[in-house]
Amino acid sequence: MAEPHDPAGRRPTLEDVARAAGVSRATVSRVINNVRNVDPRISRAVARAVAATGYVPNQAARSLVTGRTGTMALVISEVADRDPGDPFTSQFLADPFFGRVVAGLSGAFREAGVRLTLTFAESDEARDQLLADLRSGRCDGAAVISLYPLDPLPGLLADLNVPVVLFGRPPEGLAMSYVDLDNREGGRLAAERLLNEGRRRVATISGPPQSVAGKERTAGFAAGLAAGGIEGFIDEPGDFTLGGGEAAMERLLAQDPTIDGVFAASDLMAAGAVGFLKDSGRRVPDDVAVVGFDDGSAATASRPPLTTVRQPVEDMAAEIGRLLTAPADPATSRRTTSVVFAPSLVVRASA
Repeated sequence: MAEPHDPAGRRPTLEDVARAAGVSRATVSRVINNVRNVDPRISRAVARAVAATGYVPNQAARSLVTGRTGTMALVISEVADRDPGDPFTSQFLADPFFGRVVAGLSGAFREAGVRLTLTFAESDEARDQLLADLRSGRCDGAAVISLYPLDPLPGLLADLNVPVVLFGRPPEGLAMSYVDLDNREGGRLAAERLLNEGRRRVATISGPPQSVAGKERTAGFAAGLAAGGIEGFIDEPGDFTLGGGEAAMERLLAQDPTIDGVFAASDLMAAGAVGFLKDSGRRVPDDVAVVGFDDGSAATASRPPLTTVRQPVEDMAAEIGRLLTAPADPATSRRTTSVVFAPSLVVRASA
């Protein structure tokens, strides 16, 4: 029968668990570290002994045995110049997209018993610290959101012998695992929706010029319009923010007041466009139909709610988590994996 926890306050040890379970210390260690091929009856006996003694595995000791800390990093990286009054973290905290990434990763890591840490890599010093943490084993791997193609971080990570998975495709020439969306197909779905609604004076609010995803969405939108017989359209770049969408919509109307359909490459920009259209006396969707992209909280908060291209961000982030925590296979450890999700159109009131 298992011995109760020592009332004197002594921290229970592996030996205490082994004695309570009637097995060897080595067997307890194998069970606690999830080593395969342990008799299920012995595993259950050890589990009961752990509960009875109040034993808590020492993470540092476990790291010595497994070579892993049980910690993965979510790295948000960018190199774009910013106004000193608009620090990098403000965009992260304001954009619902990033919260959805955290939610998806957290769920996958929780199932694997892994802790999530958040790292901003917006400077050379921050990148150097991240590389040091990964090389030294203070962190087992990283999920990386790299916002601009000139970002040096993916190239620095590509040569490390640690698990790294990008949210989005890596720069050309880099062999790295990634999870992405078929952004081009998403843009095509937006064009198809506007054309099916009878819109012919259409325009787009694209992402920043450096954004690979934004370029793909605009290219898909152009292809969708061309398939419907429309070759030309006005394109105003935005910055994936609410204010950026408002400003871009103002510029679009200045160029062509007869615009009757707009595709914005993010829901925040689409919501900003809807706000400016309403302030300008246009009815949405009667006068101007608006389609967004993401299907996050901004889509349902908009008035009217946005018709949008759904990006299953939580599912994509969870897939990154599964790739990072999958058991290592020596035969495939240096191979890269890519998973591309399909977008879908969510129809609401704006188009």
